[in-house]
Amino acid sequence: MNILDENIREDQRGLLQRWGIPVRQIGVDVGQKGMDDEAIIPFLHTLRDTTFFTCDLGFSDPKLCHPQFCLVCLAVGKDEVAVFVRRVLRHPEIDTKVKRMGTVIRVSHVGFAVWHRNAATATYINW
Repeated sequence: MNILDENIREDQRGLLQRWGIPVRQIGVDVGQKGMDDEAIIPFLHTLRDTTFFTCDLGFSDPKLCHPQFCLVCLAVGKDEVAVFVRRVLRHPEIDTKVKRMGTVIRVSHVGFAVWHRNAATATYINW
């Protein structure tokens, strides 16, 4: 399941849906509107095989790696979110749930950093 943070604009969600990418959004389809950041991680613990996309870079903490979910922090413009969500989901290094689970990923225009659970350092991948 791909979940978008509440901070992702509706037009970006619409683009993803038009491209056939299944997404749900905090405060719209799942969770509660106005959900605090501190409540999101415990909420993700109640789900399985979830990839959570956010523009809140506070989630790019390697300590948040958990085998049940993936956190993707998008360090891109608000009008570029859908394009980068699609790029992440299609990239051969992280294009399946199995490859993403237990990771925290920070995405930028240059590429992305992937922190794996219990790893000492991140892996950096260019687009």
